[in-house]
Amino acid sequence: MTTIEHNERLTQVSKGTPGGELMRRYWHPILPVGKLDENPVQEVRLLGEDLVCYRDLSGTIGLIGKNCGHRLVNMIFGIPAENGLRCPYHGWCYDESGQCVGTPLESPNSVLKNRVNIGGYPVQEMGGLVFAYLGGGEPPILPPWDVLVQPNSLRQIGQTIIPCNWLQCQENASDPVHSIYLHGHFFKYILERDGLIEERASDPSTHRAWTSIAGVKGFDHVIAKRDERGVQKAMVYTPERGADAYQERWHSYMIFPNIARVGGAGIRFEMQFRVPMDDTHTMHYVYDIYTAPDGVEINPPEVVPYYDIPIADEEGKPILDFVLAQDMVAWWSQGPVVDRSKEHLGATDLAIIDFREMLDEQITIVERGGDPMNVFRSREEIGDVLEGSPKIASGEFRGPRWGGSRALLHKGYWRDDADRHGPLLDDVLSLMQRVDDHHAVATTKSAEVTSH
Repeated sequence: MTTIEHNERLTQVSKGTPGGELMRRYWHPILPVGKLDENPVQEVRLLGEDLVCYRDLSGTIGLIGKNCGHRLVNMIFGIPAENGLRCPYHGWCYDESGQCVGTPLESPNSVLKNRVNIGGYPVQEMGGLVFAYLGGGEPPILPPWDVLVQPNSLRQIGQTIIPCNWLQCQENASDPVHSIYLHGHFFKYILERDGLIEERASDPSTHRAWTSIAGVKGFDHVIAKRDERGVQKAMVYTPERGADAYQERWHSYMIFPNIARVGGAGIRFEMQFRVPMDDTHTMHYVYDIYTAPDGVEINPPEVVPYYDIPIADEEGKPILDFVLAQDMVAWWSQGPVVDRSKEHLGATDLAIIDFREMLDEQITIVERGGDPMNVFRSREEIGDVLEGSPKIASGEFRGPRWGGSRALLHKGYWRDDADRHGPLLDDVLSLMQRVDDHHAVATTKSAEVTSH
């Protein structure tokens, strides 16, 4: 059982707390690059700190303290300058390190600016996201996860502020069995309640609700496996429990500390970042790519588009009729910070227990002055791409698997996932159909060659 004190150790993210110091050893996405095209000055809340991200006239992106060092005006109203961000009140200018580089209304001989620094943090761009590092010392390498750098792919970024602690979101990535009820029975109930079952889930062989419910047949137990990146987990099926054969169904990969690599289906792959804003709010990014196989070319937008994934409708009622919405309501309905001392865990929570132990171990490593897992100091150590699970194989087509409705968005299942809110929905559906057609032609040609 987790004590109240241990729960605080794992969940608190402010500077100086055990969990907060761990999380400061990692790069975190803070906003889509496209937001800076709309407004070059954006407010950011990360790990309990209020900051301002800006892009100056030279194209440099900075992340600095919220308040001007002169009269404490909020720099969210700052004016991008050639070499930094200028306070709107008296024009004091700050570079990306937070150092004041200009006090235009003071004497030309004034050295006041040299004494003023409002703080700044390193930032980098990758895959259409701006990442920030809030730790001290030399920043580690920003990991080139495969979804961020995969070529010949459409990309879009969904974002949601979730009113709960980040760990509630991340523990979902260590819980394979929730799918049977949350995305199965509950999904079916919601569609029935809203009179949508015939329209949305008429085919029990492919719709997520039905395939998730069917996932109980033959289920025996959960297994968890640690590796160098995080925790993998699977549901084990046995003939003794009614399965046709022994089978391990591996689910989404928990990449330490706060990333989930959602299983690929067809050409669609996904990574979710659970970014701690503070102890009770999480910025949740869904990063989806749709990668075309060899022979199918695409023209992705120059800037990766982003969109908001709602958790409630215009009347304030929770949205529950797509998969991620069901996950999100499970997270925030536990409360701002769930009291784990009151839990009663079962045998199916094995991977969650394993992840909590891993989290505590990595916090201890940081307390002792070491680097936790997935902090990379050598480019040779990781290469140009860090592969996730499942591996993206751009040269081949991966058809639907168990619960593979995500490979069938173009068959009507776009309504069952967050993709339905994305600005590239039409492009994604078109691409999926083109890949289907390409695969059909390739299969026919292969059969003709074999027959001859």
